[in-house]
Amino acid sequence: MFRKNWLYDPSKQNKEETLQNIHDCLGMLQSEIDKGRIRTFGLSNESAWGTAQWVRGSEEGHGPRVATIQNEYSLMCRMYDTDLAELTANEDVGLLAFSPLAAGLLTGKYASKAVPIGSRMSLNEDLGGRNTLRAHSAADAYIQIAKKYGIDSIHMALAWCAARPFMTSVIFGATNRSQLGHIIKGKDTVLSAEVLEDINKTHKAYPMPY
Repeated sequence: MFRKNWLYDPSKQNKEETLQNIHDCLGMLQSEIDKGRIRTFGLSNESAWGTAQWVRGSEEGHGPRVATIQNEYSLMCRMYDTDLAELTANEDVGLLAFSPLAAGLLTGKYASKAVPIGSRMSLNEDLGGRNTLRAHSAADAYIQIAKKYGIDSIHMALAWCAARPFMTSVIFGATNRSQLGHIIKGKDTVLSAEVLEDINKTHKAYPMPY
Protein backbone atom coordinates (compact mmCIF):
# COMPACT_ATOMS: atom_id res chain seq x y z
CA MET A 1 0.00 0.00 0.00
CA PHE A 2 0.92 3.69 0.06
CA ARG A 3 1.88 3.56 -3.62
CA LYS A 4 4.67 1.04 -3.00
CA ASN A 5 2.98 -1.38 -5.41
CA TRP A 6 4.65 0.30 -8.39
CA LEU A 7 8.11 -0.99 -7.45
CA TYR A 8 7.14 -3.89 -5.18
CA ASP A 9 9.71 -6.68 -5.11
CA PRO A 10 9.17 -9.53 -2.60
CA SER A 11 12.05 -11.63 -3.97
CA LYS A 12 14.36 -10.83 -1.05
CA GLN A 13 11.87 -11.65 1.68
CA ASN A 14 12.88 -14.30 4.19
CA LYS A 15 9.90 -16.65 4.38
CA GLU A 16 11.02 -18.43 7.55
CA GLU A 17 11.55 -15.13 9.42
CA THR A 18 8.19 -13.82 8.23
CA LEU A 19 6.33 -16.92 9.36
CA GLN A 20 8.13 -16.98 12.69
CA ASN A 21 7.18 -13.35 13.30
CA ILE A 22 3.53 -14.13 12.51
CA HIS A 23 3.54 -17.11 14.87
CA ASP A 24 5.18 -15.05 17.64
CA CYS A 25 2.60 -12.29 17.21
CA LEU A 26 -0.25 -14.79 17.25
CA GLY A 27 1.07 -16.23 20.51
CA MET A 28 1.17 -12.77 22.12
CA LEU A 29 -2.29 -11.95 20.81
CA GLN A 30 -3.64 -15.17 22.32
CA SER A 31 -2.08 -14.14 25.62
CA GLU A 32 -3.92 -10.81 25.47
CA ILE A 33 -7.20 -12.60 24.74
CA ASP A 34 -6.63 -14.98 27.64
CA LYS A 35 -6.09 -11.96 29.92
CA GLY A 36 -9.34 -10.42 28.69
CA ARG A 37 -7.67 -7.35 27.24
CA ILE A 38 -8.81 -7.91 23.63
CA ARG A 39 -11.47 -10.03 21.96
CA THR A 40 -10.01 -10.39 18.49
CA PHE A 41 -7.60 -8.65 16.12
CA GLY A 42 -7.23 -7.36 12.59
CA LEU A 43 -4.46 -6.59 10.12
CA SER A 44 -3.64 -3.39 8.25
CA ASN A 45 -1.96 -2.83 4.88
CA GLU A 46 -1.39 -6.54 4.42
CA SER A 47 -1.04 -8.53 1.21
CA ALA A 48 -3.06 -11.56 0.11
CA TRP A 49 -0.20 -13.97 0.79
CA GLY A 50 0.53 -12.37 4.13
CA THR A 51 -3.10 -12.53 5.23
CA ALA A 52 -3.27 -16.17 4.18
CA GLN A 53 -0.30 -16.93 6.44
CA TRP A 54 -2.02 -15.32 9.42
CA VAL A 55 -5.04 -17.53 8.73
CA ARG A 56 -2.85 -20.61 8.32
CA GLY A 57 -0.93 -19.83 11.50
CA SER A 58 -4.17 -19.78 13.44
CA GLU A 59 -5.30 -23.04 11.89
CA GLU A 60 -1.98 -24.59 12.91
CA GLY A 61 -2.66 -23.61 16.52
CA HIS A 62 -0.33 -20.63 16.94
CA GLY A 63 -3.06 -18.24 18.11
CA PRO A 64 -6.38 -16.52 17.36
CA ARG A 65 -7.87 -16.16 13.90
CA VAL A 66 -7.61 -12.79 12.18
CA ALA A 67 -11.03 -11.14 11.82
CA THR A 68 -10.47 -8.19 9.49
CA ILE A 69 -7.98 -6.40 7.28
CA GLN A 70 -7.77 -2.60 7.07
CA ASN A 71 -6.50 -1.61 3.62
CA GLU A 72 -7.04 1.41 1.41
CA TYR A 73 -10.04 1.01 -0.88
CA SER A 74 -12.07 3.43 -2.97
CA LEU A 75 -13.33 4.03 -6.48
CA MET A 76 -9.76 5.07 -7.27
CA CYS A 77 -7.85 2.41 -5.34
CA ARG A 78 -9.12 -1.07 -6.11
CA MET A 79 -6.17 -3.40 -5.56
CA TYR A 80 -8.37 -5.44 -3.19
CA ASP A 81 -10.64 -6.52 -6.05
CA THR A 82 -8.74 -9.65 -7.08
CA ASP A 83 -6.59 -11.78 -4.77
CA LEU A 84 -7.69 -10.22 -1.48
CA ALA A 85 -11.35 -10.29 -2.49
CA GLU A 86 -11.00 -14.02 -3.17
CA LEU A 87 -9.35 -14.50 0.21
CA THR A 88 -12.22 -12.65 1.90
CA ALA A 89 -14.79 -14.86 0.19
CA ASN A 90 -13.05 -18.08 1.18
CA GLU A 91 -11.53 -17.21 4.56
CA ASP A 92 -14.06 -14.72 6.04
CA VAL A 93 -11.56 -11.92 6.66
CA GLY A 94 -13.60 -8.81 5.90
CA LEU A 95 -12.25 -5.48 4.66
CA LEU A 96 -12.28 -2.30 6.73
CA ALA A 97 -11.73 0.25 3.96
CA PHE A 98 -9.75 3.38 4.77
CA SER A 99 -9.60 6.48 2.56
CA PRO A 100 -12.86 5.65 0.71
CA LEU A 101 -12.93 9.26 -0.57
CA ALA A 102 -9.38 8.99 -1.96
CA ALA A 103 -7.95 11.50 0.50
CA GLY A 104 -10.69 13.96 -0.47
CA LEU A 105 -10.25 13.76 -4.24
CA LEU A 106 -13.72 12.27 -4.65
CA THR A 107 -15.38 15.10 -2.72
CA GLY A 108 -14.73 17.62 -5.50
CA LYS A 109 -13.05 20.11 -3.18
CA TYR A 110 -9.82 19.96 -5.19
CA ALA A 111 -11.51 20.59 -8.55
CA SER A 112 -10.01 23.29 -10.78
CA LYS A 113 -6.76 23.06 -8.78
CA ALA A 114 -8.42 24.43 -5.65
CA VAL A 115 -6.65 23.81 -2.33
CA PRO A 116 -8.99 24.81 0.52
CA ILE A 117 -7.37 26.12 3.69
CA GLY A 118 -7.15 23.35 6.28
CA SER A 119 -7.68 20.58 3.72
CA ARG A 120 -5.38 17.58 3.66
CA MET A 121 -3.72 18.86 0.49
CA SER A 122 -2.94 22.17 2.19
CA LEU A 123 -1.03 20.19 4.81
CA ASN A 124 0.38 17.49 2.53
CA GLU A 125 0.64 18.67 -1.06
CA ASP A 126 1.48 15.22 -2.39
CA LEU A 127 -1.49 13.55 -0.65
CA GLY A 128 0.73 10.58 0.04
CA GLY A 129 1.40 10.04 -3.67
CA ARG A 130 -2.23 10.48 -4.70
CA ASN A 131 -1.90 14.00 -6.15
CA THR A 132 -1.32 13.16 -9.82
CA LEU A 133 -2.76 14.48 -13.07
CA ARG A 134 -4.39 11.10 -13.76
CA ALA A 135 -5.90 11.07 -10.28
CA HIS A 136 -7.56 14.45 -10.80
CA SER A 137 -8.87 13.34 -14.20
CA ALA A 138 -10.27 10.15 -12.68
CA ALA A 139 -11.82 12.00 -9.75
CA ASP A 140 -13.49 14.45 -12.11
CA ALA A 141 -14.88 11.56 -14.18
CA TYR A 142 -16.45 9.98 -11.10
CA ILE A 143 -17.81 13.32 -9.92
CA GLN A 144 -19.40 13.82 -13.34
CA ILE A 145 -21.20 10.48 -12.91
CA ALA A 146 -22.64 11.70 -9.63
CA LYS A 147 -23.79 14.94 -11.26
CA LYS A 148 -25.30 13.04 -14.18
CA TYR A 149 -27.58 11.08 -11.85
CA GLY A 150 -28.16 13.83 -9.29
CA ILE A 151 -26.22 12.12 -6.52
CA ASP A 152 -23.80 13.74 -4.13
CA SER A 153 -20.31 12.50 -5.08
CA ILE A 154 -19.43 11.77 -1.45
CA HIS A 155 -22.58 9.71 -0.96
CA MET A 156 -21.94 7.88 -4.23
CA ALA A 157 -18.36 6.99 -3.31
CA LEU A 158 -19.28 5.74 0.17
CA ALA A 159 -22.38 3.86 -1.01
CA TRP A 160 -20.34 2.11 -3.69
CA CYS A 161 -17.73 1.03 -1.14
CA ALA A 162 -20.31 -0.14 1.39
CA ALA A 163 -22.04 -2.32 -1.20
CA ARG A 164 -18.92 -4.26 -2.21
CA PRO A 165 -19.33 -7.99 -1.42
CA PHE A 166 -16.22 -8.18 0.78
CA MET A 167 -16.87 -5.04 2.84
CA THR A 168 -17.12 -5.18 6.63
CA SER A 169 -17.14 -1.43 7.23
CA VAL A 170 -16.10 1.79 5.49
CA ILE A 171 -13.86 4.12 7.50
CA PHE A 172 -14.38 7.77 6.64
CA GLY A 173 -12.88 10.88 8.19
CA ALA A 174 -14.82 13.97 9.21
CA THR A 175 -13.02 17.09 10.40
CA ASN A 176 -16.11 18.76 11.84
CA ARG A 177 -19.78 18.14 12.64
CA SER A 178 -20.91 19.67 9.38
CA GLN A 179 -18.94 17.12 7.38
CA LEU A 180 -20.18 14.30 9.60
CA GLY A 181 -23.79 15.44 9.18
CA HIS A 182 -23.41 15.57 5.42
CA ILE A 183 -22.00 12.05 5.28
CA ILE A 184 -24.75 10.65 7.52
CA LYS A 185 -27.42 12.11 5.21
CA GLY A 186 -26.26 9.67 2.53
CA LYS A 187 -26.36 6.54 4.68
CA ASP A 188 -29.31 5.07 2.79
CA THR A 189 -27.98 5.80 -0.71
CA VAL A 190 -28.37 2.86 -3.09
CA LEU A 191 -26.78 3.08 -6.53
CA SER A 192 -28.74 2.07 -9.61
CA ALA A 193 -27.53 -0.38 -12.22
CA GLU A 194 -26.98 2.55 -14.58
CA VAL A 195 -24.71 4.32 -12.09
CA LEU A 196 -22.76 1.14 -11.46
CA GLU A 197 -22.33 0.59 -15.19
CA ASP A 198 -20.90 4.08 -15.63
CA ILE A 199 -18.61 3.53 -12.64
CA ASN A 200 -17.29 0.31 -14.19
CA LYS A 201 -16.62 2.07 -17.48
CA THR A 202 -14.75 4.85 -15.70
CA HIS A 203 -12.70 2.34 -13.74
CA LYS A 204 -11.56 0.73 -16.98
CA ALA A 205 -10.69 4.14 -18.39
CA TYR A 206 -8.73 5.19 -15.27
CA PRO A 207 -7.28 2.07 -13.65
CA MET A 208 -4.94 2.72 -10.72
CA PRO A 209 -4.72 6.51 -11.21
CA TYR A 210 -2.17 6.90 -8.40
